[in-house]
Amino acid sequence: MPYLYQDSKPRLPAVPGAARSTSSSGKTYKDLKQDCLQRGVLFEDPDFPACNSSLFFSEKPPVPFIWKRPGDIVKDPKFILGGATRTDICQGDLGDCWLLAAIASLTLNEKTLARVVPLDQNFGPDYAGIFHFQFWQHNEWLDVVIDDRLPTFKGRLVFLHSAEHNEFWSALLEKAYAKLNGSYEALKGGSTIEAMEDFTGGVAEMYEVKKAPDNFYEILEKALKRCSMVGCSIDTSSAAESEAKTRFGLIKGHAYSVTGIDEVSYRGLQVQLIRIRNPWGQVEWNGPWSDNSPEWRSVSPPEQKRLSQAALDDGEFWMKFEDFKVHFDKVEICNLTPDALEDNTAHKWEVTIHQGSWVRGSTAGGCRNFLETFWTNPQIKLHLTEKDDGQDECTFIAALMQKDRRKLKKLGAEMLTIGYSIYESPGRDGHLGKDFFRYHPSKARSQTYINLREVSNRFKLPPGDYVLVPTTFEPHQEADFCLRIFSEKKTITEDLDENVAIDLPEPPNPSPSSQETEEEKQFRALFEEISGEDMEIAAEELQYVLNAVLKKKKNIKFKDLSLISCRNIISLMDTSGNGKLEFNEFKVFWEKMKKWINIFLQFDFDKSGSMSSYELRSAFKAAGYQLNNYLLQLIVLRYSDEQFQIEFDDFLNCLIRLENASRVFQALSVKNKEFINLNIGE
Repeated sequence: MPYLYQDSKPRLPAVPGAARSTSSSGKTYKDLKQDCLQRGVLFEDPDFPACNSSLFFSEKPPVPFIWKRPGDIVKDPKFILGGATRTDICQGDLGDCWLLAAIASLTLNEKTLARVVPLDQNFGPDYAGIFHFQFWQHNEWLDVVIDDRLPTFKGRLVFLHSAEHNEFWSALLEKAYAKLNGSYEALKGGSTIEAMEDFTGGVAEMYEVKKAPDNFYEILEKALKRCSMVGCSIDTSSAAESEAKTRFGLIKGHAYSVTGIDEVSYRGLQVQLIRIRNPWGQVEWNGPWSDNSPEWRSVSPPEQKRLSQAALDDGEFWMKFEDFKVHFDKVEICNLTPDALEDNTAHKWEVTIHQGSWVRGSTAGGCRNFLETFWTNPQIKLHLTEKDDGQDECTFIAALMQKDRRKLKKLGAEMLTIGYSIYESPGRDGHLGKDFFRYHPSKARSQTYINLREVSNRFKLPPGDYVLVPTTFEPHQEADFCLRIFSEKKTITEDLDENVAIDLPEPPNPSPSSQETEEEKQFRALFEEISGEDMEIAAEELQYVLNAVLKKKKNIKFKDLSLISCRNIISLMDTSGNGKLEFNEFKVFWEKMKKWINIFLQFDFDKSGSMSSYELRSAFKAAGYQLNNYLLQLIVLRYSDEQFQIEFDDFLNCLIRLENASRVFQALSVKNKEFINLNIGE
């Protein structure tokens, strides 16, 4: 599957108002709508057509679905009826309760809702069958345009729908999100926090309820007051328990929204309550403080009204906070800005973003359990310089997100298990090597490696320089990633792999014939035999010589040097420009190649005759080349085999090309300097 080169330099957070149009036509929502109005037609989206491929990628619809526009389903369709509320979200025949729980939380914040669901669209006089929604994706806001054809069966919506049958904003929002991820089927199964972040660009924090801090009630209360989106769920011990109903009416492995938290006076005592919503729009808690429980009889009608308490089978219910901690296992909070929830002051956080990739054979080194390859992962340096106000440490949140896995489901991709480790920097620049990680423990790490889209944790560390290493759990697993660093004070970050440098030794002077070694004398004899009287060899003759010599090396795996490679060698070493090699030029090259053979053997750790592609960074550095991740990834894709091994002829080819490229680069640099000097002189 494709992984694109990402510029690794830190970026500023995206601005919601600058959402990028995603239509393949390049036109904006307004342009597309205006075209339809002028032509008197209803919009049909060519990027997400009304066909089975937009529904499922691994199966056929269980029944024949018919795509209908809202006006073909009801007589008087409305985009939003009486305001967008959490009761507008009722789950259909798709396992996307995680998405619906996030949409329910979205309705609690009008400003955030209006960003995702632009309110300047309706079924009025300028209706053209086109709608648009905005989502955050990896530090970018996208404007997703859709037509309003929705899948139906027997005249009713198949998937998400509103309790009001003529209200369609929630069904259209689900369709836009399905388009963003490739199909409706791609929305099956997920974490509420994933959609919450796509609706806000916020950052997630997760709590295990049984291990939550003592002030957990206050944390949730403050989160809801700050319009953070909050979800919760009950763990399952096996796949068979998924969506199993407990005797208290709760559903295991199901995503719920937290929609309120409050205290109520009950028989002279203050009782802490929490309000939960099931996106199914039905099936509720039946324990204390449920809709029809006797506890409400002791609460005055005005107090019940203040709490919006109503005995309706709408999926929403109150429960005692202590019971919530007993029955629920996880809480996910998506902070619209990662304000510190543990104090009373809102902070403006600094945010930097790094984009990167794990590529097999070069930068997909796996976690610290795999020391031989762990060091090859991307490395990001953090400069923590300013302490928090009134504190001795620096607070920051590190959020690591794997990109586009849901979109790639149709290609067989699943969420990878990801995490990261943070080390104190040794004070030198450049990519840290294997020995550093062998002898230095981490100063902090993600709480766990888990197969979620994003792993985020909050840290407090003393001022200083640190190196963060984002990884998959297993090596050789490919994905693009986005790393966001939120810090209370300005934090400087840099990628340790962005510099390309060349430091080649001066080529040795050929020794006089009277001082030649026995090996050189043998070469001279072979050279004279092949070259003839002119003592020069062409590419074909060089190919014969090198292949004859290298095949005698028993400790390296070697196929054959190609004719093109030999022409590249002549291009590198030919000082006269006649397209041939003299014996002295050949001797200089042979000294180079002996050094390269020794480097190859040095990094062939298992003495197999081939070298792991993960050792290329170190091998190239020993040869005088410091390469960034992008160049390493390209070289590995070109030269390594399926087991991430590189044989000597491929290693040699690569070094020849690098040295030829460096000569061209140096020549251009000299010319540029001469040009600059001439201009300065003028």
